[in-house]
Amino acid sequence: MASPPSVAAEGLARRARWRWPEVLFWAVAFGVLFLPSGKFLILNEIAILALFALSLDLILGYAGIVSLGHAAFLGAGAYTAGLLAKHGFGDPLLGLAAAVGVAALLGFVTSFLVLRGSDLTRLMVTLGVALVLGEIANAFPRISGGADGLQGMVVGKVLGIFEFDLFGRTAYAYSLAVLFVLLVVARLVVLSPFGLSLMAIRRNPLRAAALGVPVHRRLVAVYTLAAAYAGAAGALLAQTTAFVSLDIFEFHRSADLLLVLIIGGAGWLYGGIAGAVIYKLLQDGLASLTPQYWQFWIGLFLVVFVMVGRERMSAGLRGLLLKARRP
Repeated sequence: MASPPSVAAEGLARRARWRWPEVLFWAVAFGVLFLPSGKFLILNEIAILALFALSLDLILGYAGIVSLGHAAFLGAGAYTAGLLAKHGFGDPLLGLAAAVGVAALLGFVTSFLVLRGSDLTRLMVTLGVALVLGEIANAFPRISGGADGLQGMVVGKVLGIFEFDLFGRTAYAYSLAVLFVLLVVARLVVLSPFGLSLMAIRRNPLRAAALGVPVHRRLVAVYTLAAAYAGAAGALLAQTTAFVSLDIFEFHRSADLLLVLIIGGAGWLYGGIAGAVIYKLLQDGLASLTPQYWQFWIGLFLVVFVMVGRERMSAGLRGLLLKARRP
């Protein structure tokens, strides 16, 4: 009879195997790059938003930490990469690494404030951190560019070979590659004993602590990791658009992120990706059809989505497909 640790290890190994839908998804995502033309600019936005959503899912879906100010780390990463590009350090990978480091440090420092108190307290503290950073950036316009935004960025070639083009092909390839690498890392994290301990903390922190799990240290670690992921998304946004503004710290960035996770589902790594795809395509399609009222239609969709439920909608779609297949 196998011991409990070996059974748990086998279960984790089984869950860590790549399934064919995952392989197919990434094959299609990278295969789009070889098409003669495409909407690479919107695809690049989707990849960046998916990475941003993945960063929030690490703390919300796996650790149960709700945040209304996750844009603070997005902005920290964007301004770090942007300032480096403006002052002669335009190598994308250098800017990406610096953005990840700065955002991770900010996440580590603020985690000791965020993790105190109840969920309502955390909401207010996370929102306050984003507002404070936005005001700091606004108070130093010579550095941040103020209301006009950070201009004069010169972003170099990716790996010294691939130059950013107007069609967004290089930008999409760069963002997609970073998203894939960081998703693989996140996959290893959540499918490890560390990830299992996070899920135990989310369900019952008191019981997890009684079992010997260092609850506070685990939460600090995952909050720092999530901040680093958000900083990477900010760096990609700054480098692929060659522009950063104070808008990146605004509340709507964090609110949109929560909507993305509501659509895609929190607690599984592809929820943020699925939500980003649906949200961005809806936004792009509705904005082209009704430029003045697209927010109304997205709001209506979200209301129906929440009222009906993801499971009922999926069951209804499966039923329609079965009926369509019948002769």
